[in-house]
Amino acid sequence: MSASQKPARFTARPGNPDAWVKASEPPQARAGQYDARLTVDVTTTLRGQIKVAAFRRGLTVADMLRALLAREFGDDEASS
Repeated sequence: MSASQKPARFTARPGNPDAWVKASEPPQARAGQYDARLTVDVTTTLRGQIKVAAFRRGLTVADMLRALLAREFGDDEASS
């Protein structure tokens, strides 16, 4: 390490660990709603097109893609 680089510093520990852990939990409306993660490799161009389309529709990319997949493959929750 050169003399001009400073080592990375860690942040201080939280004063109230329980509150800190609970603060990072997802909102109750979504807690347990999604139980799987899907990773898809796309080109940079396609990723940009998806992000622009979601923005223009006022949606997040995740919400837009969930709706698209539900239309194509059916929504298990809607049929139960």
